[in-house]
Amino acid sequence: MSKGVMAVVLAAGKGKRMKSRLPKVMHRVCGKPMLAYVLEAAREAGVNDIIVVISPEGEMIRETFGDQVRYVYQRERLGTGHAVLQAVNEIPPEVDTLLVLS
Repeated sequence: MSKGVMAVVLAAGKGKRMKSRLPKVMHRVCGKPMLAYVLEAAREAGVNDIIVVISPEGEMIRETFGDQVRYVYQRERLGTGHAVLQAVNEIPPEVDTLLVLS
């Protein structure tokens, strides 16, 4: 049996190919930011402790989702593994299952 489940959502992507100043995860699909669907799916799966990794330019994400989740910054975009590492210090020792979502 799992002692603790937590999710880390990778949301620091720039989305250069989208040719937009909007953070990639804030683009709307059917009226909601894409990130909203990821957070809803995590909660529906029973995960309530969620860390979202954002870039320093991602304040719009923080403003939109407020204190529903915790945030950590990925100051340099050095890949997926680096993004997950930014959240490591925020993961309590009792967590034995970590979902990495993007």
